[in-house]
Amino acid sequence: MKYDAIVIGGGPSGLMAAIAAGEQGAKVLLVDKGDKLGRKLAISGGGRCNVTNRLSIDEIIKHIPGNGRFLFSAFSEFNNEDIIAFFEKLGIELKEEDHGRMFPVSNKAQSVVDALIDRLSQLKVKIFTNSPAADVDYKDGRTAGVRMRDGQYFETDAVIIAVGGKSVPHTGSTGDGYAWARKAGHTITDLFPTEVPVTSDEAFIKQKTLQGLALRDVALSVLNPKGKPLITHQMDMLFTHFGISGPAVLRCSQFVVKAMKKWNLDRVTMKIDAVPDKNKEELFQMMMQEIKSEPKKAIKNTLKGILPERYLHFLLERSGIDLQEQGSVISNEKIRLFSELCKEFTFTVNGTLPIEKAFVTGGGVSVKEIHPKEMASKLINGLYFCGEILDIHGYTGGYNITSALVTGRLAGKNAAIYSRGLNVNQS
Repeated sequence: MKYDAIVIGGGPSGLMAAIAAGEQGAKVLLVDKGDKLGRKLAISGGGRCNVTNRLSIDEIIKHIPGNGRFLFSAFSEFNNEDIIAFFEKLGIELKEEDHGRMFPVSNKAQSVVDALIDRLSQLKVKIFTNSPAADVDYKDGRTAGVRMRDGQYFETDAVIIAVGGKSVPHTGSTGDGYAWARKAGHTITDLFPTEVPVTSDEAFIKQKTLQGLALRDVALSVLNPKGKPLITHQMDMLFTHFGISGPAVLRCSQFVVKAMKKWNLDRVTMKIDAVPDKNKEELFQMMMQEIKSEPKKAIKNTLKGILPERYLHFLLERSGIDLQEQGSVISNEKIRLFSELCKEFTFTVNGTLPIEKAFVTGGGVSVKEIHPKEMASKLINGLYFCGEILDIHGYTGGYNITSALVTGRLAGKNAAIYSRGLNVNQS
């Protein structure tokens, strides 16, 4: 059986690629090893599906620190506003939330998945689930077919590899596509976890002193060996039994991994500024005023409200201050030290949870070997890549799905055009 294009992988990029190829009039086969399509979409955005982000293209690229600039050309063909129009045409009404995140009005990720599957069915795309691909066949510098694990073989002129990376493996992303890319001569850059909780073996973490404590709107930094911030994110964070987690931590995680690799470190220092809207002197003077106004009060009560209670007590103890001590008897030096810790509490981290626990895979098929407007391989004719298998990774907030949908759209459309062009020439 011969198809114009075969898409391997039924995640966001694969579904979009199959639809785009079908809309070009191609005869398309979509194969997925799982029992359901769109499993990663169905759990994204906390089960609500953050389909894209409405920020400007420049801002979106900034939120994709892993090769986001590669997408400039792709966005000139199909962008976030096109994604919004595409879903609205499918009957999925979207709404904008904080930081430009776009969600279905229904708040149900499954409604997005169902709309995509309905579109595939309208386009008569052949779908095989529970059908793992075993190998992609190349002949004379072009794609020839796909061999399935059950022994079936499907001929095709164009193959779109959309199998994801290695993160969230229960959705089917187990790194199958890297071998097929290598076989075609592609470089796979180092794989690493991003958007992942960070681990620490500091005593206060091991003793679970702060476990379960959330800090709101803090500025969290990853420092280089000279103590200068590599990156700072102002968001919420959470202390856990193994280290730290939460939005600020997920965004900083890839910089922890990169710093460890770049400087060959087994520990990286991170810094928490728990009062980012005040400088050190303002904070110190504010504390001194509070103490002067109620000198006999226990310090833990005088300064209550500056920080969450457990963190306040933790930093007071770190400053050598007894929680019950009256403010008037505590030295200015100790108060200054405490105010500095509020602004610059540093601790070391020793890595992250494994890639399987990450939301996103860093690394993948080198974008230097991909045509940026077509998502076509520069090495093999008729081979296309889209989604997380590419060495493109962004922060959470709709940026990775945007990248997946845009690259999927271009891969599917161009695979169909390529295949039809061959067929016209042959006839």
